[in-house]
Amino acid sequence: MKINCKEDCGNAPLKEMLRDFNIAFGQGDVKSIADKLTDDIVWEMMGEHKFEGKEKVVEELEKMKEYTASELTIDHIITHGKAASCNGSFVMKDGGAKYAFCDVYDFDKSGKNARIKKMISFGVKIE
Repeated sequence: MKINCKEDCGNAPLKEMLRDFNIAFGQGDVKSIADKLTDDIVWEMMGEHKFEGKEKVVEELEKMKEYTASELTIDHIITHGKAASCNGSFVMKDGGAKYAFCDVYDFDKSGKNARIKKMISFGVKIE
């Protein structure tokens, strides 16, 4: 997968974690994603679904893991305390459809050992 990351994440643990988290999403790496979640994670795909608990989230990720990206672009990763957001776009391997995304995160704590306890995802297919 080609990765374009416009953010310098080298000296910010949460930014680095979110960069790696989004790369894992693009690669369909469920284990790496799950390792960054709390047991009581809430994932809301705005306007579509809401999954509560790590088991339910992992179940959904398993269904999605075959839909991998050929290219991921991360435009911004913004962190402040225990909150963060990340936006960008990805091109799918199958058929080359392109999607823009923006995710908003709440963490259980700040720092390099933080885990995601809530994620709100916005996504739209673009031309």
